[in-house]
Amino acid sequence: MEDDLFRPLMTREEALLLSREYNYGNDLELERAGDAIRNGDYARRHFDAIFKWKTRNRGKSRPQKNSDAEIAEALRIVVAVKSPRLAISTLCGLVGVAIPVASAIMTSIRPSEYTIIDFRALEALDQDADQVWSLAYYERYLSFCRALAAEWGMSLRDLDKALWMWSKKNGDVEVVP
Repeated sequence: MEDDLFRPLMTREEALLLSREYNYGNDLELERAGDAIRNGDYARRHFDAIFKWKTRNRGKSRPQKNSDAEIAEALRIVVAVKSPRLAISTLCGLVGVAIPVASAIMTSIRPSEYTIIDFRALEALDQDADQVWSLAYYERYLSFCRALAAEWGMSLRDLDKALWMWSKKNGDVEVVP
């Protein structure tokens, strides 16, 4: 792998097992919301479902500062654009949306093209989980994850699940509810 910034702390075999053990939350809700958005239903409820899933409903008042029309317009744009930079930056233009939430929204809409960035995934890739991530950093992370998933013969979503589970089982990060 070319990128020496990220280093998986597990083997392919471990990743395959961990992805099957994944137990974060209701992925079906995430998939349904993404399917609806991808198919042209830009209703706020789909955005809210993904936000709630990703944040476990923390900070739920922040996105409420966006109008239904602003959310619909942002979702319409991200479905149409091909560039991860444009998609993620468009979503980050909404109040209450930072790169981790934007990456979850895009992952729900296009799971074969995007993956979620968060402290757990980064910890499993030997990265400092306590940092603010730039758009360029997300693009580098996404490129690395796409290459790793291809090399390991798994989907981006399964790789994301494996990274999350590795951190949950082995990581040092303490999460305060």
